[in-house]
Amino acid sequence: MRGTGFVVANGTLVATNAHVLPDQLDSSKGETLVILVNPGKPGTQQRGAKPEKVDSSHDLAVLRIDGPPLPPLVLKDDGKAREGQAVAFMGFPIGGVLGFSPVTHRAIVSAVTPIALPGPTAQQLNEKVVKRLREGAFEVYQLDGTAYPGNSGGPLFDTERGEVLGIINMVFVKGTKESVLSQPSGISFAVPVDYLRDLLHDIP
Repeated sequence: MRGTGFVVANGTLVATNAHVLPDQLDSSKGETLVILVNPGKPGTQQRGAKPEKVDSSHDLAVLRIDGPPLPPLVLKDDGKAREGQAVAFMGFPIGGVLGFSPVTHRAIVSAVTPIALPGPTAQQLNEKVVKRLREGAFEVYQLDGTAYPGNSGGPLFDTERGEVLGIINMVFVKGTKESVLSQPSGISFAVPVDYLRDLLHDIP
């Protein structure tokens, strides 16, 4: 399991992080993109999925999934999260090692801070990425909750109404990946939901 996603819009779209998607799939070897869902019944089911739209600048992606619609989450449309606000986020930490039931974490928005998302390697610093870095960063939510790799792409929501405020984007990991369970940093980041709403705007 590479990450987490959540259903939006008409129930046939799933929002997640762009970095959760594989760089490429080899169809000649039968490789396809599949998501696991729990449609309210015991166990999980697999659904085929295809990228519908990707925003690499904000590390967001929208997938269209096969099969009947699923219940979507509501995106908050009346303002941004504020510093000190109580929030929660859900996902599948450590790639499902803790099981394929969603895990919920509570947190507060400890800061609203600017950040830039360059490519992970120098080879990926293309013209578009360099332009974005020159133009400046965008704001993200810094959280005091402990997320783990595998939470990426999960929803950040307010605890009162359950509306989505953002998308878990990255986890600050100290040391090696092996130490993430024994020495979690407790610092996570989320992309504001406004960028996801912009991405969904032209999708039928």
